[in-house]
Amino acid sequence: MKTEAEIEDAFSLERFSRYVEWADGSHPRALELYALNTQVSEALYTPLQMLEVALRNRIHNVMRRARRDRWFEDEGLLKVAVQREQLTKAMQGLRDNMKEVSAGGVVAALTFSFWTAMFSPVYEDLWQTTLHRVARRENGKGLRRKDLAAPLAHIRVLRNRVAHHEPVLHWDLPKHYDRILEVTRWLSAPADDWCVTYSRFPTVHPERRVVLPPTV
Repeated sequence: MKTEAEIEDAFSLERFSRYVEWADGSHPRALELYALNTQVSEALYTPLQMLEVALRNRIHNVMRRARRDRWFEDEGLLKVAVQREQLTKAMQGLRDNMKEVSAGGVVAALTFSFWTAMFSPVYEDLWQTTLHRVARRENGKGLRRKDLAAPLAHIRVLRNRVAHHEPVLHWDLPKHYDRILEVTRWLSAPADDWCVTYSRFPTVHPERRVVLPPTV
């Protein structure tokens, strides 16, 4: 078994210092918190993955029915510069890997931020005419664009922190988990059911509260 010092040497001092601070200077406790952060992040992967897949497929299905399979190439449709850059990068990536630049391939290659940007204020008109079909509340009532934009903005930040191995224990993770499930349910009830069935987050996240700084 490696010593604590050897294990800590594998972490960046800046990153690990956060855990040492939370553990009141106790390095063994800091290592426990680091492990817990890793386990919780792993458990969040399932709901985050299902939300992302459901989101991109719902948007794609709605848009292709209203326009065409390659709707994302329609002139003037993408109003956010970063989205246009992401589209170009996704298509080039498929070509570089000798893959067909099909509509489905492009959709799968586009980033989560591309899809969440579809709910930006610049797409209000598109929301009114088309994108409002993407999701509905459990009672069948419709949603406003910002009803999706607001929670997705928080979820995107959490997703990026998990993807980059950043600390998330100081967040109110049960609240964010419930938010992920709610948005997924608006997009697809079957996707939400699958997520609830296979997600390990409720069993991995400790009910006993870890004393940390204020949650996000």
